[in-house]
Amino acid sequence: MLFDSPAYFLFLIPVVVLYWRLNQRAQNTFLLVASYFFYGWWDWRFLALMIGSTTVDFLIAQKITPDRANPHRRKWFLFSLVLNFTILGIFKYFDFFAGSFVGALDNLGIHNIPLPLIRIILPPGISFYTFQEVAYIVDVYKGRIPASKSFFEYGLFISLFPHLIAGPIQRPGHLLPQVQKPRVFDADRFFDGLMLIFSGLVRKCVVADNCALLANAVFGGQFGPSNFWLVLLGTYAFTWQVYGDFSGYSDIARGSAQLLGFHFMVNFRQPFLAHRLQDFWRRWHISLSTWLRDYLYIPLGGSAHGQWQTARNLFITMVLAGLWHGANWTFIIFGAIHGVVLAVERYFFPVKSKSASADLPQRSTGFFSLWGQRILTFNILGLSLAFFRATSLHAAVQLLAGLSHFAWRSEYASAFLMLCIFSVPLFLADLLLEASNQEYPFATSPYAIRTALAAASLLVLALFSGSNLNAFVYFQF
Repeated sequence: MLFDSPAYFLFLIPVVVLYWRLNQRAQNTFLLVASYFFYGWWDWRFLALMIGSTTVDFLIAQKITPDRANPHRRKWFLFSLVLNFTILGIFKYFDFFAGSFVGALDNLGIHNIPLPLIRIILPPGISFYTFQEVAYIVDVYKGRIPASKSFFEYGLFISLFPHLIAGPIQRPGHLLPQVQKPRVFDADRFFDGLMLIFSGLVRKCVVADNCALLANAVFGGQFGPSNFWLVLLGTYAFTWQVYGDFSGYSDIARGSAQLLGFHFMVNFRQPFLAHRLQDFWRRWHISLSTWLRDYLYIPLGGSAHGQWQTARNLFITMVLAGLWHGANWTFIIFGAIHGVVLAVERYFFPVKSKSASADLPQRSTGFFSLWGQRILTFNILGLSLAFFRATSLHAAVQLLAGLSHFAWRSEYASAFLMLCIFSVPLFLADLLLEASNQEYPFATSPYAIRTALAAASLLVLALFSGSNLNAFVYFQF
């Protein structure tokens, strides 16, 4: 049930209509059942795994609250962490590590080692709901939030369908209180939710899907052997594809949640206007980057123990972030590149304070210097995404090796023109959002203007939607 499919809206519309006819307790039960149905639509076999994982963490949370004089509190806490990450590791990484081990033995001359006959199938959304469960257990253990007394409320926090498959990763302190309190219908918020859904559909179906056609052609070799221009075309197209894809998904998820009276955190804030990679990770997939900061980077020591340990902690965090994205060495290299660049940036441009760093590019650099930094950051990101997109390290290296060849062919011009047609409007929208600090363009305009904008969005979707064969990129994670 993809967010850009008719099936999703045939599911969403009756759920929203019935939901607002129920009281709060019935709303939570109804939404929990609807969310389990939504998850089961992907694969009913894994519904028991998610419900079982939710149940175990719900029960463990009762044992580890700081106000409980339980001598085994720490043991239960560690058991929960080990269990969650073991389940995630088995389902997501077993095939990867088994294959890498056999490959290493083969390189050492030990051949014909059989892989296990059982192939592990990745459950949908397991990375996202596991991170939410871990955040909940950690926050309860540290006394940041009380343990939920209701399984239905905790279960809904984990499985609420708009964020279930690909986030945004919701913090317990943000979403769980919303589940526990009555929701009141707000016509303005409901309308904003509809506008976010329209925004997300345009980002995904128009921008991402059309850029995907170019990226797939370059990485698939349809344009011929790699060269400088194809590297630019392929990496730029994929960069805009993954941005339109995932920011579009996040907008649809946030909009769907608002139709039900919930508020999800903003997951993207114009990331391609970042002036450094540090700034990029404050703007890109914010729910993941802040989770990694609070539950991995800071527990490792953060920046509290000098430059070398800060660099080490950044590198470890980003390598694990890359591995979180997928079980492939390409993702590890992607994360390693970001870890190295972040460490170098941190050394040369240390962050003095949050308030001082927020306005740093505007205050300390001129217009051309600022845009030079943005362009450099965008290109570093694009080159790192070559590893993210490539199917293997060999394919990524083979593509990037073309940077030393400059042969131009006439068909490249039309390909770059197509890229501009579908990426520049999103870039202009981001400039508008950066200046206005709104959640979607013209968010504070009169209803008539926004209604016209919604109608225009439907027309654009009808005329310019790309291939419907491109599933959301982050569904595989």
